[in-house]
Amino acid sequence: MTAQRKARKIGNARVTIPAVMFALIWHGHLISAAPVSAQNLVKTPRSNAALSREKLKKIDAFFNSEISAGKIPGAIVLIEQHDQPVYFKTFGLRDTDTGAPMTPDTIFPIHSMTKTITSFAVMMLIDQGRLRLDDPLAKYIPSFAEVRVGVETRDENGTPILTMVPPRRPLEIEDLLLHASGITYESNSNGLVKKAYAGITVGDFDNAEFVERIARLPLAEQPRTLWEYGHSTDVLGRVVEIVSGQSLYEFEKAQLLDPLGMPTTKFFLTEPAERSRLAKPLPTERYSTRSSLDVTRWESGGAGMVSTIGDFSRFARMLLHGGALDGHRFLKPETFKAMTSDHIGPGSGVARNYFYYPGDGFGFGYGFGIRTDPGKAIPPPPGSIGEIKWDGASGTYFVVDPERDMFFVLLEDAPVQRGNVQRILKQIIYDCFED
Repeated sequence: MTAQRKARKIGNARVTIPAVMFALIWHGHLISAAPVSAQNLVKTPRSNAALSREKLKKIDAFFNSEISAGKIPGAIVLIEQHDQPVYFKTFGLRDTDTGAPMTPDTIFPIHSMTKTITSFAVMMLIDQGRLRLDDPLAKYIPSFAEVRVGVETRDENGTPILTMVPPRRPLEIEDLLLHASGITYESNSNGLVKKAYAGITVGDFDNAEFVERIARLPLAEQPRTLWEYGHSTDVLGRVVEIVSGQSLYEFEKAQLLDPLGMPTTKFFLTEPAERSRLAKPLPTERYSTRSSLDVTRWESGGAGMVSTIGDFSRFARMLLHGGALDGHRFLKPETFKAMTSDHIGPGSGVARNYFYYPGDGFGFGYGFGIRTDPGKAIPPPPGSIGEIKWDGASGTYFVVDPERDMFFVLLEDAPVQRGNVQRILKQIIYDCFED
């Protein structure tokens, strides 16, 4: 039995925060944080390098410049090392229409960072013995027993045609966690399979109805042959519902969000006080057709949640502590290790193309990008081997670096500038380590 199979058996304006508010937010939304139980932590070798608070002021200059240039409306950045906040600032405006300033309790759509929460929920079910990585997807959603792979060829006139062929093996839960299921997004590239996904999210539906839509569509490739970003995590959200007997949000709220202290991480905002705190992108960048202000029946496990800096920092802190926080263990150490290990590296059979979003030097675990090597760029991009990361379409971004005993979270709603902001922020942070 290979090691891989063993793992499968076990995812311009700036507001300065008053010191009191800073401490309260850091400890979790105006609630006190209990001391972390040392016996519940997964310890890994740590670097002694510390972050220079003086050098971190470069972050202020960068974001103030971006806001002054009209590139982004605002942002929030939090950096923690050794369980202590070393940097926490809000910048710019929450809403350029009203001029409302960015505040620590601003709520952001986190888009694909939702995937990390859904994937963690799946791993909790696996940890509890209620689900297996090698379970066939059709065991829970029978329609996927009939799914086909779309192969694009050309006829004698050179016209593209789509031929349906059976998958070489049934889809498994692990395929979806790895984004190697063949389930795609229509936006990833051109082609007849992608066109088949057009309009898939139009209308009002719940998770049960949505996965039936997906099951009628062709897979873009054979299972476990290509890392393909798509609706895999949305399908996993329905699996969570079937296995748990609860809605996706009900399960996540009871098992993860409430115990972790993430009260504002949810799919829809119904309270007026919360709705008024939702960040808005610049008027020229309001592309999204769905909003957490519009309550529907679809709880998208792939892109539907909102969160705050206080909430998501709790999630990142728990990841830094190996799946445990404040004396509560959310995943067994061996399950957490499997979730945060690369499963698509050499020998896995999983190829990568232009749309491999984890990027150079990163593999992929069960829901996270995992740094495996420096990459091919010279000089290599900043970071550490074993680093955990993911981001969202609006520019939200987090990095958990166990080697440096550090994490940072960026929240913004700036779709156009997101790649630039994320790259520069990470470079500034790593340049501030005093080795």
